[in-house]
Amino acid sequence: MSGERVIKWGDNSYTLPFSAIDIQSILPHRYPFIMIDQVTEFVDLDYIQGVKLVSANEPFFNGHFPNRPIMPGVLILEALAQIGAIFAKLATGGATPDKLIVFSGATDVRFRRPVVPGDILTLRMGEHRKRGQHWRMVGSAKVGDAMAAEAIIMATEI
Repeated sequence: MSGERVIKWGDNSYTLPFSAIDIQSILPHRYPFIMIDQVTEFVDLDYIQGVKLVSANEPFFNGHFPNRPIMPGVLILEALAQIGAIFAKLATGGATPDKLIVFSGATDVRFRRPVVPGDILTLRMGEHRKRGQHWRMVGSAKVGDAMAAEAIIMATEI
């Protein structure tokens, strides 16, 4: 595993990999809308990586689709936005603990393969640019070595 092992943010210190409790101390999201199960890598001002363990018990699988469950693409984008928000909070010069990072847009979105129950979705966000309160980051979501989705994600500090 690469990346820094201990990350300081505000008055807190986190050790990689981040647990669900660590993630909830950074993000305001809660079940059923938290999409990050673990942060596995973080290299300041370079990239962040984490995972979403896709369970058959996810509430969205009841209707998307009952006989062929597929994780909705918009929720894959939300997972990318959430890992990006963690990056924006932890990066040097990033958002302070009192700021909320909101998903403000996506471009160049491509879905390459379905994400199904049992998959481990590896989320990676990097190639960032910050202007004022606005962030632009390039993200990818993979299952194993197969690209599931990629996008440029925009976020805003409020």
